[in-house]
Amino acid sequence: MSPRVRVILGVVLMVIGAIWGLQGLGVIGGSAMSGVTLWAVIGPLVVVGGLTLALSGRRKP
Repeated sequence: MSPRVRVILGVVLMVIGAIWGLQGLGVIGGSAMSGVTLWAVIGPLVVVGGLTLALSGRRKP
């Protein structure tokens, strides 16, 4: 996977994870995921995974 693809995919994962986390905390409403603790846990984990992936794409070989 090219470094550029890693950075883009990492950023997408961070955005998705942030949305999931905020839905789980009840900050973003209107979804079946709103207020469900499971998504408040999964969301930040996905953010960390996305951050790791994005940072690995920015490192020089």
